[in-house]
Amino acid sequence: MTNSIRTTNYQRLTFRFTSLLLLLCVSESYNIMISSDLPRLNTEAAQSPVEPPDLDPQHVLPSFAPSPLMPFINVGVPILSGKCPLNFSNVESIITTTAIDCWGSLAPYLANVVCCPQLDATINILIGQSSFSTGTLAINDTRAKYCLSDITQILEAQGSYNRLLDICSINPTNLTRASCPLVDLAEIENTLNNSTVIESCKSIDPVKECSNQVCENAIMDVAVNMALKNHSMPDMINDCKKIVLRWLASKLDVSDASKVLRGISSCKVNRVCPLVFPDMKNVSKECGNMINNQTTCCDALEQYITHLQDQSFVTNLQAINCASLFAASLRKANVSTNLYSICRVKLKDFSLQVGSQDSGCLFPSLPFDVTYDQSSGIDFKCDLNDNVAAPWPPSSYANHPLSNTSRCTVYFVLLKLQNFIYNIYHMYMKITGTQLPALPKATSNDQKTLQENLFISTLLMLTLFI
Repeated sequence: MTNSIRTTNYQRLTFRFTSLLLLLCVSESYNIMISSDLPRLNTEAAQSPVEPPDLDPQHVLPSFAPSPLMPFINVGVPILSGKCPLNFSNVESIITTTAIDCWGSLAPYLANVVCCPQLDATINILIGQSSFSTGTLAINDTRAKYCLSDITQILEAQGSYNRLLDICSINPTNLTRASCPLVDLAEIENTLNNSTVIESCKSIDPVKECSNQVCENAIMDVAVNMALKNHSMPDMINDCKKIVLRWLASKLDVSDASKVLRGISSCKVNRVCPLVFPDMKNVSKECGNMINNQTTCCDALEQYITHLQDQSFVTNLQAINCASLFAASLRKANVSTNLYSICRVKLKDFSLQVGSQDSGCLFPSLPFDVTYDQSSGIDFKCDLNDNVAAPWPPSSYANHPLSNTSRCTVYFVLLKLQNFIYNIYHMYMKITGTQLPALPKATSNDQKTLQENLFISTLLMLTLFI
């Protein structure tokens, strides 16, 4: 893309993210660090029997001059409801981690990559660790509202975003049993064989887990057994999976539980592109069919991608998914030429840009946390921050019914279908006492073989069930 267009866009980005720059400082090394200098909260402070009011934060200025990128720390005293049975002191470390991962106005840009997965893990760990005193792995509907309010109060007191629940789509139902029939801790311990879950999940390799799903499958087996207690339909299994995650969190220390839960969630995060693609008619107009003016085409593409860069940080794997999805959409709009090559589009162009630098920050695909210290402020590592070209699907697959993008889509659709059928069949076999064959596993890294085996096994299970 032309230097003049880049300069114009970067000037606009600089203006737009002036406030964001106060929170950003890209580190040269990647370390997960929680500073002991962060203000510590007294979560056992005055409890109020009424609805907690909105937090009124107080500004606490550091005793020395901050660096230009050092944000002021908004610290307030959380006013808790007194109606939530959760023990916040047991998980103080991950609450602080969550507050930093969801720091202030930076949180919406970190939502899908860091903030929301960490918040979800924190809630599950908090309920799991508190089960020793509550005896249950769910909060009842009445108290869930108060607990969620207390959680947000504590997080906001440490500087988290004040609309955290909105951007992460969290509501009181996320703390309850939902439709799972079994939540009593003692009953779960006595009736279910959970040793496989602990052995499979106590320490996971996030890369291998996304491929083999050893921990995920162990959790699924227990969730199916829990749902069978009420002869439930498969739509209840997902609710029981959350209960199993909370039970697992009660069996691990807080740090290990966070790693496991975040590792499982990262597999789901990296499978999809979180960006919203607006109408691309201007790009198709300038770049469709035969390109008459390459400069005009690239200018239109640059302006379009600039709108994508306003949305969110993405991981390197998400960027690949976004590039493929965008290319597929362009092809549907009669753009057959490899625009990524002509206009020099990089993977980093699909992520939020860092200031006026020629630097799109791609995050690592493995789960990690934002860090903070008093000298550098908010700190995180940009991965693949170089000139990695965005992949354009080969032209030979342009009109193929199973192109690269659709092959990936079909694969995951079949996988979901297979799991759905497996769950129904599993419950049927449990009730009738018949032994259920294990899900087929891929023995080859070849994607074509994996998809063909998955398709055949799905058809086979359909035949058996029908």
